[in-house]
Amino acid sequence: MFLRSEHYEQSGGAAPSSTGRALILTTDLSFADRLRASMAQVDWTPDLGARIGSRDWFRGLATCTALIGACWALSPGIGHPLVAASALPLKGKAWENARAQSIAPLALGADTGQRMAATDLVRPLAETPDRPTQAFASAMSDGDSLATLLRRAGAAKTDIVRVADLVAGALPLDNIRPGTRFEGVLGRREKKSDPRPLEQLSFQPAFDFRLTIKRTANGLTMDRQAIAVDDTPLRIQGLAGSSLYKSMRAAGVPSTVAADYIKAIATRISIGGDVASDDTWDVMLSQRRAATGEVELGKILFAGLDMGRRKVQLVKWSRNADEDEDEDDGNGHGDWYDASGQTERQGFMGLPVAGRISSSFGMRLHPILGYYRMHKGIDIACAYGSPVYAVFDGIVNWAGYKGGYGSFVGIRAQGGGVGTGYGHLSRVLVRNGEHVHRGQIVAYSGNSGLSTGPHLHFEVYRSGQVVNPRGFSFSSVAALTGAALRAFKSHVSELLSVHPGTPRKSG
Repeated sequence: MFLRSEHYEQSGGAAPSSTGRALILTTDLSFADRLRASMAQVDWTPDLGARIGSRDWFRGLATCTALIGACWALSPGIGHPLVAASALPLKGKAWENARAQSIAPLALGADTGQRMAATDLVRPLAETPDRPTQAFASAMSDGDSLATLLRRAGAAKTDIVRVADLVAGALPLDNIRPGTRFEGVLGRREKKSDPRPLEQLSFQPAFDFRLTIKRTANGLTMDRQAIAVDDTPLRIQGLAGSSLYKSMRAAGVPSTVAADYIKAIATRISIGGDVASDDTWDVMLSQRRAATGEVELGKILFAGLDMGRRKVQLVKWSRNADEDEDEDDGNGHGDWYDASGQTERQGFMGLPVAGRISSSFGMRLHPILGYYRMHKGIDIACAYGSPVYAVFDGIVNWAGYKGGYGSFVGIRAQGGGVGTGYGHLSRVLVRNGEHVHRGQIVAYSGNSGLSTGPHLHFEVYRSGQVVNPRGFSFSSVAALTGAALRAFKSHVSELLSVHPGTPRKSG
């Protein structure tokens, strides 16, 4: 309902305020015009929920009562429905057209959908003819085998044994991955009770080749067709925005690669405090593109972040120049090197979980106990179940429940002297005495112990004493030299030559 009281009668600036009523000059106006103007100024429909009992309220009640009375007077009354015109029955061509498009039940005498009975000209077949060939397509399911798949398709036992022998000469049968699609053709058989002989079978058991088995005059033979593969890395760039991880995922970066990127960059800077929304992230990951159109994405190779006056460029590389970097499994057996060829890091070690620091190191009022006491670490606010990464290589010396810390993981760095602790966890992934690598996921954040919400409590120890993680600095230098440095520089140059989203053509 429109209410006069809902008018916006305030004007901005220095303009004079309006009362919402127009000034009507009564001179030179007839009585009808003056009456019309007076009636226009009366609010006939005020809000009946406000100013109950006032003069305006009774005026609105009278208006509402008059409207209800008018509706009652004009209605036909209860029990006297309104008579509406019914549709005229269809006749002639209109009826025939409608019937041709209708489906009526046979129980009502309809003849739509009835079939004609067989006449004397119809001769029943004593036996249906067998197809000369039968094509099939099937995908290997989890727990399936090549022999089971061919047996299910209807191939003869002798052919199944021969196919298994041929394929085993190209690759182990257990290496055929679930989901591999098989396409084949079964030939003519003498009797319907006999299995069909296999005429052709084709499938792609690996990314770079395809196997085709055909029947020739000498029996079943196999042909291996190599598939051209381009292994140029895939490079993706974008702006950090409000969330570095969400920005990367929106650009199509796999979740595992985005997580590896963040934990690599976190070894150089603080993700929560140093990254701005207009900073540009740059990531490269291994990619294999087959000529048949399949694409296979691999691990992260390069992590970069352009923060304007400062650039971070990290390359995953094995310390041994003779070792293939592809052997790195991302759990510390390789290392992140700066583009200059060294792993020197100075300053804060980075956060072990993606989040923001919600409570600092030092004396504070405990949010649950209600008194001041020493806070021996920092609290990092993060989503429940966020992965927690080890910041050092070391040995687990505590994995389990630890009083107010809740589920807790303690790691003593190799060489002694430095240790780290992670508290209020929801799940622990390591055991006491286990060796862990820097960047390895050791637990998931949670809300266990004396905690008011999901977060990670992070502590750092030096010589048995707790220290402020934000003020802890370290230097770990592992510079490449000689042939290893030259190979590394060549690798970095090749990576940086890749344009974002446009892989090079293989030679």
